[in-house]
Amino acid sequence: MISVGAHLPERIVDNREIAAWAGVTEEWVAERTGILQRRYAAAGEATSDLALPAARAALDEAGPEAGERLAALIVATCTPDHPQPSTAAIVQAGLGLPALPAFDVNAVCSGFLYALTVAKALLDGQPGQYALVVGADLFSTLMDRGDRKTVSLFGDGAGAVVLGTVPEGYGIHGGTLLANGELHDYVKVEAGGTRTPLDERARAAGEHLFRMDGRAVREYAMTTLHKVVGQTLADCGARIEDVDRFVFHQANTRLLESFAAEAGIDPDKVALTAPSLGNTAAASVPLTLHHTHHDRPLERGERVLLASIGGGMTAAATLMTWY
Repeated sequence: MISVGAHLPERIVDNREIAAWAGVTEEWVAERTGILQRRYAAAGEATSDLALPAARAALDEAGPEAGERLAALIVATCTPDHPQPSTAAIVQAGLGLPALPAFDVNAVCSGFLYALTVAKALLDGQPGQYALVVGADLFSTLMDRGDRKTVSLFGDGAGAVVLGTVPEGYGIHGGTLLANGELHDYVKVEAGGTRTPLDERARAAGEHLFRMDGRAVREYAMTTLHKVVGQTLADCGARIEDVDRFVFHQANTRLLESFAAEAGIDPDKVALTAPSLGNTAAASVPLTLHHTHHDRPLERGERVLLASIGGGMTAAATLMTWY
C-alpha cells in the first residue's frame, strides 16, 4: 500500500438531530451505539462526488508515477450514482484517466476489502504498476429517519488507497473473503432493482429505504469477525498479539469494544472513527486507516489487520505490513 486519502462531507449531524427525527433521547443513541455524530452529503451530491476528492488525495500522496502507471481503478460501493454505468467509470472520467479497467464491487460494508483483494490479484505479475481502490458510500438519502435503530448508525464518506510494488516482506500478506448468502435478508434496500421496481407503490411502502435486522447482524458480526480474523492470521503464520494496529469496519463503537474484549485485543491498538463518523459502509475501513495514519503515523514494519462485516452477509480480513 503506497498511499491513503479520504474525503468527508461538511455537514455534521449530531445526536440531537437524530433524537429529534427518531423520537429518542441523545443519551439513548450514545449509550447504545457509542456514536456521537456523523457526516451527511449536501443535497444533490452523489457517491462519485465523495469518491473523487478521496481518490485525488491518494493519487497526490502516491506521486505522479502512480497516476502515470495506473493499471486499474476499483470503486467499492453499495450506493452507486446510478444502476448503470458503474460509479468507477464516472470517477475515471472525473480524474481524467486514460483507458484502463474500471469497475465497481458491491459487498456492502465489506466492499473495500473485497476490492483490495481483487486489486492485489490484478497487480500480481505486473511490477511497477499501480491500482487505485476507493471505498465510498452515501447512506443519508437511504435512511428512514424514524427508524432509531438505523438512522443513528450511518453516515457518508469516502476513502481511497493506492497499491503498488513494495519490497519483499512488506505489503499485503493474505486475507479471507466470505459470504453467507442465505442470510442476505438481514440487510437490504428492497426497491430499485429488477425484482422490485422503484415505483409509487414501493415508495409509499418505504421499500426504497435501508432496513436492517440489528440483532441478527450483531450476532453474525461477533461470530464471523472471529472467524475471518482467526483464519487470516493462521494463513499468514501470525498471532493476534503480533498485530500492531487493528482497523475494523466501524459498525458501531459498542460492537467493536465488545469484539476487542472477547478477542483479547488491547483497546489502544484499535483505531476508532465510529464516535465521530458513524458507520460509513464501504468507506469505513479506508477512512479509519486514513484517520489512524494521520493521527499517529504508521511506521515502517507495523503489522496492520483490516477486517469488516457487510450485508449479504459478507465478511473480510486482510493482514499487511506497512512500508
